[in-house]
Amino acid sequence: MTPSTESAAPPNERAAPAEDRHRSGTLGLSELHAITGRIAANMERVIVGKPEVVRVAMITLLAEGHLLVEDVPGVGKTSLAKALAKSVGGTVSRVQFTPDLLPSDITGVSIYNRQNSSFEFRAGPVFANVVVGDEINRASPKTQSALLECMEERQVTVDGQTYALTAPFMVIATQNPVEMEGTYALPEAQRDRFTCRVSIGYPDPAAELAMVDEHSGHDPLADLRAVCTAAQVREMTHAVRALHMSSEVRRYAVDLVAATRRTPDVRLGASPRATLHLVRAARAQAALAGREYVIPDDLQSVAVTVLAHRLVLAPEAQAARRSPAEVVHGLLQRVPVPQGTGSTQRSGQWPVEPAHRAR
Repeated sequence: MTPSTESAAPPNERAAPAEDRHRSGTLGLSELHAITGRIAANMERVIVGKPEVVRVAMITLLAEGHLLVEDVPGVGKTSLAKALAKSVGGTVSRVQFTPDLLPSDITGVSIYNRQNSSFEFRAGPVFANVVVGDEINRASPKTQSALLECMEERQVTVDGQTYALTAPFMVIATQNPVEMEGTYALPEAQRDRFTCRVSIGYPDPAAELAMVDEHSGHDPLADLRAVCTAAQVREMTHAVRALHMSSEVRRYAVDLVAATRRTPDVRLGASPRATLHLVRAARAQAALAGREYVIPDDLQSVAVTVLAHRLVLAPEAQAARRSPAEVVHGLLQRVPVPQGTGSTQRSGQWPVEPAHRAR
């Protein structure tokens, strides 16, 4: 597989105020908002009428995670992945997963060089900042597992030699849940490495009409250009890591994940990795909301997209046609929410600890 690679020159950026840089790390929140706003606007030129889907994609990017896009054919799964990939500066590669795809087609292979009598490593398409894996469930489990080390440890091991992947590194995989012939379901270990899962769904009539008007004459993806650089993405992720999360909110995150392991509706609950992903996604949500600290609302807004795809329901819940998302919604209603200053945990009322910022 030969990756298709795109790069972009850095756009002119206004320097963030010194106080913003001091509060949020290398990149200030105001500058982060400007960059993420440009990325979202760029994506919405392609994905019409789906701001929530774009929000989840942005959260995954800022949380340094990977995104699984799962939906029926023709709703724009690949277009979403390509739009995000093309909006972010750096290298981009795309892999079409097929039953005959081999692990070496993704990670790369060592080739013998007769001239110097040695093996040379030829990097695969996974060596890119954004890797689009189209129809990942059409590849064999052996090939799917080639991504496990890449997604978790940001490295590739071939013939005993380890090669680091360049940050930022994000996998955006798509899969079709209705065309099951010739497909292989993603194993639990693979699903657990995706920070978020999103379903695009059908557009409403107004959005579909706008799509027909705008897309019938030309492909908007062809005109899409990068609106930030890979270096700026790295700075944004560093800023998100630095956002404050109080001990009460961290405990709430742990309680939510632990509740998935105790409910009788779930046979296999969320893992400790899910807790880490939930916390990172909540920090990203807080950054998008313009806050330098996390509140319980941030955890609640990302809980379904972070946790639902990791759950394996019990046979009784499956027989009752309950979905993992419904189970997570039920847990959000039952798990006690920590209270901030006053009676709610809304922005401005949750206590911030400026002298002891937890990381």
